[in-house]
Amino acid sequence: MLEQTTAKAADFRHVRTWIFDLDNTLYRADCGVFAQIESRMTDFVAAETGTARGEARRIQKQLYRDYGTTLNGLMATRGTDPESFLDYVHAIDLGALAPDPQLGTALARLPGRRTVFTNGCRHHAARILDRLGIAHLFETIWDIRAIGFKPKPDPSAYAHVVAGAGCAPQSAAMFDDIPHNLHPAGALGMTTVWLRTPQDWSAHAGLPAAEIPVAMAGGIDHETADLTAFLNGIRI
Repeated sequence: MLEQTTAKAADFRHVRTWIFDLDNTLYRADCGVFAQIESRMTDFVAAETGTARGEARRIQKQLYRDYGTTLNGLMATRGTDPESFLDYVHAIDLGALAPDPQLGTALARLPGRRTVFTNGCRHHAARILDRLGIAHLFETIWDIRAIGFKPKPDPSAYAHVVAGAGCAPQSAAMFDDIPHNLHPAGALGMTTVWLRTPQDWSAHAGLPAAEIPVAMAGGIDHETADLTAFLNGIRI
């Protein structure tokens, strides 16, 4: 496994475009927000397929593995309306999230542009950013609609962001809690940072431990468990 990068060793002076995943990256993974989304996805799949909740969860995870997101799988296999799915799964309680002024200060010191790149929807992202008190620090939100419903880690999603933002990958950095979402960014030349979270992301992927992609040094540049501390320590 890639060793955690010490902040003092991380040189980001070349970066002028800062790309952040949303869920479990800009907020702590153990706050319960994404757990609500996961549960509502299972409920949606159960209603869509007419199956019991246990079987619906199995289908949900299979769709995730085969198509990148549950939504993509439902669209491909059942012709599901994406808007009804997005509206339902993101109708969650954000009461567990509080403003994060320390994160805001760390983000504000970053030179250049900051953007969100998520497989979720823009409305959900905007709610999260507002709740954290950091919405004013982000120039754009690249959501699942903006990337043509081709989710990370599909390379076309990254091409949408690079072209739309007009950024050079070599002067961009991407932060994500899922290792395999960083590999296409690294292949383009971006500096990549894995947010190692307290919640095992394999629970979301539905993968046994042996099948979880390992963050190898050749594919991911840095690893941290504390986004705010990392941003405060890097060289910019």
